[in-house]
Formats: sequence, C-alpha cells, structure tokens
Amino acid sequence: MHMSRAQRIASSAGMDAVVISNGTSPFLDPVFWYVTEQTSGTFEGSFAVISKDGGLDVVTGRLEETTAKKGKGNVHVYETRDDMESIFKGLLKGCGRIGISGRSVSYNASEYLKKVSGAELTDVSAKIAGVIAIKDRKEITEIRKACGVTSKTASEIPGMLHRGMTEKEASRLIDSDMRDNGGTGNAFETIAAFGPNSAEPHYRPSDRRLKKGDAALFDFGSMHGMYCSDLTRTVFFGKTDDILERAYAVVLKAKDAGMREMYDGAPAKDADTAARNIIDGSEFKGMFIHSFGHGIGMSIHESPSVSHRSEDILKEGMVVSAEPGIYIPGTGGIRIEDTVLITKGGHEVLTEFDQSFTVI
Repeated sequence: MHMSRAQRIASSAGMDAVVISNGTSPFLDPVFWYVTEQTSGTFEGSFAVISKDGGLDVVTGRLEETTAKKGKGNVHVYETRDDMESIFKGLLKGCGRIGISGRSVSYNASEYLKKVSGAELTDVSAKIAGVIAIKDRKEITEIRKACGVTSKTASEIPGMLHRGMTEKEASRLIDSDMRDNGGTGNAFETIAAFGPNSAEPHYRPSDRRLKKGDAALFDFGSMHGMYCSDLTRTVFFGKTDDILERAYAVVLKAKDAGMREMYDGAPAKDADTAARNIIDGSEFKGMFIHSFGHGIGMSIHESPSVSHRSEDILKEGMVVSAEPGIYIPGTGGIRIEDTVLITKGGHEVLTEFDQSFTVI
C-alpha cells in the first residue's frame, strides 16, 4: 500500500501525534510544506498535526485559508487565540506523547503546545529527517527540474566572464540567468569567488575584480517549486599557477573515487573516506576542510550527512551532493560539485557541466 508522507512520519515517530509548527520567519519548518504538499503560502502561525494513524490536519489563519485548501489535510481556520486553543484541544485530546520537529520549533511554540495539550513533548526531528531524506517520485521530478535550470546556467557562465568584472556582478548575472532559465528562486546565496578568495569555502561575493590567472569558483543552485539543486565549478581566467592545475586534477580524482562509493546500502562515510584518502595522499594533505556531501531537498542542507563521521546509510531515493575541494590560503581553491540521486544499482548525476580543466 502506498503511504502518504504524513503516514510515513507517523509510522517513524511512534507518537500519539506529531505537531509541525510554524512561527514567524525564520521559525518556518519545511516539513510543513512537505506534508501538506503546498508550493506557496507563508503559513506563519500555522501548524500541521499528524495523528497516530497518519491523518493530517492543518491549523491556520484566515489569511492562508484559500491556499491551505489546495493542499493535503483537513483545514481548520482560527481567527483568535481562543479559536486556536479550542481547535488544538480537539485535535490533541487523549494524546500523552507528542512529537515535535525540535530543529525548527521555537521555544514559545513548544511551551504553547505543552499548555494546550498537557502532553509530554519529544523531539522526533531525527526520525522525520530520515523519512524526508528518501525522496518520492514527485520530489525527484522537481529536483531534476531544479538541476536542469542550474546546469543550463552553468553552461552559460563562460560567456558571462570578462576581465574587470566583480564577484558581485558575476553572482547577480548567475542569479538572473537561473530565473530566466525557469528557476523559482535561489537555493542559497550564490558564491562567486575570484583568485585567493576561492580558498574560502563559504565566501560572500565582494567588489574584487576578475584578473588574468585567477581561479574563478562558482557555487550556486536554483529552486524549482520548493526543491533545491547544488552545483560548483571552478574555471580559470587565463593561465593559472601550476599548483592550482595540480590541485584541480587531484580534486577531480577524489570526486570520482568518492562517487564510486555512492549506491543503495553503502555507508555514507565511505564516499568521504575514499575522496579524503586521495587528497591526503597528495601534496595537498589536510586541505580538504569540509565533508564530501550533504542531503538536498526542500533545504539545501539536510539528511543524510556524507562526512567521515556520518553513521547514515545511503538509500535509493536520497539526493546528495558530491563536492570535494582543496583550499590553498593566499592562492586559491578548487571545488567540483554535482547533485546526485542514489539508485538501486549506484547513482545518477542530476547536474551537468564539463568537469575538465577549463581555461576561459
């Protein structure tokens, strides 16, 4: 029997009910959109209540009533705090143990739920993350579309670059291009890093201008619907330092080694270990300073973790990044990244752009 998303969460959580709470930004939980299958709406001050058997009730204000009724679940509309309390008391009657998504619930919301239910609250966010990590067909379709947008924009980057342009200009052009190619928004703030700035993995673009010999690192991703994609490429604006050319070859070899360990049933840490062994066995030992990858879905960073400390197992339907890097302070950095779908027999790369050493 096909289980709904709410049923999968209820089954995993093992609680009398699970309550997904939205406060005001930034206390908005992607799980709310996941279970309701909404693609719009702010839904501040709204809740999704999942019963023990996987039934779904949505508690929201008048502002979101029309949107709420387009999604999954029985919709209950409140106008006052008293209305809301009355709805909750009806929905949570007899519940002794309520699961909450502790990673995103506000303190005020958890205290309110305790008050109206009288129940014991348990953080079930890890169990929810395990459910959400395995994407259904509808989600994979959206992620494929997001990856298609990002890949098309990647292919157009070489034509955008010119001497003297700033990192900020490059990131703005990429953002605009993703929208023109059908994206519904950025998955995260676009990174454009030139020269020595490319040695900072989570760099924010500045007014630094592109010069001959620079490494130019671009890390970006479009959304389609509510789903993300993630891609990084490093290209070179003219002849660059030999050390960066050598680093590029090592990163590419490390990426290939890591991706050979990405398949259904594989320990997630094996991909990181395989890539790290390549880099640490080279002249660049210790310069791979983040994990090999992370889960991708409605959030750009979600379960599973693909790090050397991870205890996660890769499973068919998971979507993860593969992104080894080498960072040489004062000189530059190399990162090559794709979005990857785990399949029964291995994996499928969802993003596309030439990985070979590219001089513009």
